[in-house]
Amino acid sequence: MKRMLARACALPAAAGIIALTATAASAHVSITPEEGEGGAFTVLTASVPHGCDGSPTTKVAIAMPEQVLAVTPTRNSSWEVEKKMEKLAEPVQDSHGNEVTERVAQVVYTARSPLPEGYRDAFELSLQLPDAAGETLVFPVIQTCAKGETAWTETASDGNTEELEAPAPTVDLLPAGDEGGQATSTADQSQAPQSEPAEAGESNALGIAALVAGLLGLLAGVGALVQVRRRA
Repeated sequence: MKRMLARACALPAAAGIIALTATAASAHVSITPEEGEGGAFTVLTASVPHGCDGSPTTKVAIAMPEQVLAVTPTRNSSWEVEKKMEKLAEPVQDSHGNEVTERVAQVVYTARSPLPEGYRDAFELSLQLPDAAGETLVFPVIQTCAKGETAWTETASDGNTEELEAPAPTVDLLPAGDEGGQATSTADQSQAPQSEPAEAGESNALGIAALVAGLLGLLAGVGALVQVRRRA
């Protein structure tokens, strides 16, 4: 009984800790998904969940990692969007073999009407992730409000961002084909011995044999009945 009471008391406490952690995480400016396949094209969503100490948000500036060359921001009817370009020290080639001399260094969303405290908004960015599996992309964000601003630019050397007050959103790069675990599993199954189909075939054969035996028994019974009636 004592153990049951202790467990019952522990459950609300654990739930409270989880709720506090989730609330703290959701209070940060974030980018989702938080991981993606290196070299793949994706759409990242930057979310702004609140203002600056109660002040409404007027501008959101999202800096692009140096490895990202081009970005296509989605237009938002409540915001004006602008791409800030940056000259490259040396020309590079993009994934299509085109020579690139500048890149998108920052995407800036300016509110047509300030985003009030207690409301959130999201901004979609279409881009190609660099082919650099194992690395983490950092997207520093400057949130400007009617009064003050918040620089979401803090990073942790050990990757633990829980103690940071204003962590920069990040995206972890996965190896190419890393999401193909299910396909690998299917391929492995196709190379395995086909024992189940064989067992299914044996079961079908036994079922047919039983059906034939039943029919023969039925015919024998009918024949016997006819013979008895004739004798009568």
